Amino acid sequence: MSEAVIGLLVIALLFALFGLGLEIGFAMALAGFIGFAAVVNLEAAFNLVAKDFFSVMSSYGFTVIPLFVLMGQLGASGGVAKDLYDAAYRFLGHVPGGLAIGTVAAATAFKAICGSSPATAATFATVAIPEMDRYGYDKRLSCGTVATVGTLGILMPPSVVLIIYGILTETSIGQLFLAGILPGLLIAFSFALTLWLWTRHDPSLGPRGQRSTWRQRLASLPPVLLVGGVFLLVVGGLMGGVFSPSEAGSVGSLAVLLLTLAKGEMTLKGFVKSVQDTLRIACMVITLIAGATILGHFFLVTRMPFHVAQWLGGLGAPNLVVMLIIVAVYLIGGSFIEDLAFLILATPIFLPLVVKLGYDPVWFGVIVCVVTMIGIILPPVAINAFVVAGVTGTPLTIIYQGIYPFLIGLCLCLAILLLFPQISLWLPQAFM
Repeated sequence: MSEAVIGLLVIALLFALFGLGLEIGFAMALAGFIGFAAVVNLEAAFNLVAKDFFSVMSSYGFTVIPLFVLMGQLGASGGVAKDLYDAAYRFLGHVPGGLAIGTVAAATAFKAICGSSPATAATFATVAIPEMDRYGYDKRLSCGTVATVGTLGILMPPSVVLIIYGILTETSIGQLFLAGILPGLLIAFSFALTLWLWTRHDPSLGPRGQRSTWRQRLASLPPVLLVGGVFLLVVGGLMGGVFSPSEAGSVGSLAVLLLTLAKGEMTLKGFVKSVQDTLRIACMVITLIAGATILGHFFLVTRMPFHVAQWLGGLGAPNLVVMLIIVAVYLIGGSFIEDLAFLILATPIFLPLVVKLGYDPVWFGVIVCVVTMIGIILPPVAINAFVVAGVTGTPLTIIYQGIYPFLIGLCLCLAILLLFPQISLWLPQAFM
């Protein structure tokens, strides 16, 4: 049996394991183990599993993941999002759809300390949706907005997805953070524009709120400035070479903890919950990476990445068409398994081809994140929709109706970033 046939059978086995409900990280490890044993031998496969799991679990570089996750969880538990939302409401609440547009602004600011998309969706589901309900906002608009703005954490620094991409591809995390800023702001603007057009077409979807005085507006700004200070401390220190990525995560977590303690909103229960959620998320991600590492070594011995690159390169299609095919694969794959897991699985396969086509790995990281943003709110595996439904009790069908208008803007932003790579690369080239 040829290595190519074994590779296809292992991929089929992998999706069968997903269908049986086996945890994704363990499914990738098991499929990689069986494939490696078939291609090499059983003893080598056992050695591979032991070596790869030990290597991943003992790697100092992976400590950056729980540290940045902890920073976001502390901010979510410590009332930071509530303060940011209050400031956004003071400035924007009096315009049609203003509470929803304020949610976009607050979530964009919250990204400065939280890189977890589901955590952002859950936080703003408890903070923003009750306020929008109070002013008679349509559930489609309120729930769709909260589910969608949570995706900004995938792209805006300190994005956990960008950190994982940087570790997998050995790309500078600092450059990736800088590369995500302008595209993230572009997408946030598209969300706000979508809401403005939507409520302009049907003002009953988002009635006006109360107009705040300038005294109230200015009084709401200090928490925003403090979050901005934490962001500059973490990202600025990382850019300036003062901190390593892990040290930046440590400093950021401590700064957010001190900020929430100073505000008096961090309780012992909230702190314990933050640590528990961080451990759960970090263990899940690192297990995914370990499983993907084993599966990646199997792909390496079968030369599947080379065969995929050779096939796509042999199509004779323009580079942009090849990139569109890769984007389509990410979207389709993310429809069957969790998007982060598919990113970890697919990126080592496609990155060599992307580099061979002359594209920058930093730019490709931004593209992968935007595609993941689309996937995380695209049915059937729309994690953020599930989170909002679980917090608010709103039917998924209503949340999906509220998500679809935002998908149009997301797809347009993806097209712009594909056509104009310099939007992503300007900041990294300017500062690093």
